[in-house]
Amino acid sequence: MEKQELPACPVETTLTLISDKWKVLILRDLLPGTKRFGELKKSLGHVSQKVLTSQLRQMEENGLLTRTVYPEVPPHVEYELTDLGYSLKPILDAMSTWGQNYKDNYNR
Repeated sequence: MEKQELPACPVETTLTLISDKWKVLILRDLLPGTKRFGELKKSLGHVSQKVLTSQLRQMEENGLLTRTVYPEVPPHVEYELTDLGYSLKPILDAMSTWGQNYKDNYNR
């Protein structure tokens, strides 16, 4: 697959990689460690299998996570953040702090 051309602006580049709601929540759910597809689907709630699969593939292509398939019946697939994926932790932490502050002070 050909690499996509990234925007000149670093903020826009970051948004290009994680702008989808599900991608941010996938990152959040993988920060504590490896999860199977079913665990991710359950923790995310209302995401469809098709959308989750698509988001995970895009994140794998962008180097944010790895997908490991174990040759078992039924297949056992695990997802884990790469070092690049883990490097987004401060951004997610800041989003969490900001969101909590907003809920505490402005959502009345």
